[in-house]
Amino acid sequence: MSDIVRPYGDTTGDGMVQLSFTLPLAHDKRAEGAALQLAAKMGMDPAMLVHSKQMGDGFTFFVVYGRVNHLVDVSKVEVVERDYPLLSAKEVNTAVKRGLRRKLSVVGACIGTDAHTVGIDAILNVKGIAGEKGLEYYRELKVTNLGAQVTVPELVAAAQRERADAVLVSQVVTQRDAHLHNTREMSAAFREALPADRRPLLVVGGPRFDETMAGELGVDRIFGRGTTPGEVASYLVHALVAA
Repeated sequence: MSDIVRPYGDTTGDGMVQLSFTLPLAHDKRAEGAALQLAAKMGMDPAMLVHSKQMGDGFTFFVVYGRVNHLVDVSKVEVVERDYPLLSAKEVNTAVKRGLRRKLSVVGACIGTDAHTVGIDAILNVKGIAGEKGLEYYRELKVTNLGAQVTVPELVAAAQRERADAVLVSQVVTQRDAHLHNTREMSAAFREALPADRRPLLVVGGPRFDETMAGELGVDRIFGRGTTPGEVASYLVHALVAA
């Protein structure tokens, strides 16, 4: 199989892609022309406008379909591969009980002004997500869910109070890179408050994070869209429990 690929639309290797975006223009012929001009400048040739709709006062949403000539070299794609085994809930509980001889303490929150608890609740809440139960279901994990709009000082204090082995932070709001600023602030606060040997594992997650940026943001792991409670629990065992 070749490492060089191109997009597939109607036939193999035709380079066809679909692009959606919004322009701050009222919906009219001029706006549609502007959308096609943008698509052309992005390398779509030819570009076809397949959908346009007014989105409130002075905004229009577009879907454009067209051909691009760009190729992708799969051999140069950088991703973070899962470097630990995926464990069942029973295996996680057994590993923690044998390895730590106490419950593993996890503190979770949405920090800053982020009020979206869907992500953190999907990982922590016993209801979980897509039929998979959250970390509260694991009998050897002690879970403290602080909820939304938690300040960094409050998070640090809770982690110290609960003697957290791991801190899980979810960030959904990404305007002006708020998720990056909040994560850097959090990691700096933990470095200042605790020595390295007493610092909890710092894990962040959200749909807009780049999983390769953990070192740059000062955290131990980044999880992206589609992460399951089982993946997080297995990582905690891998990172915190002696083999």
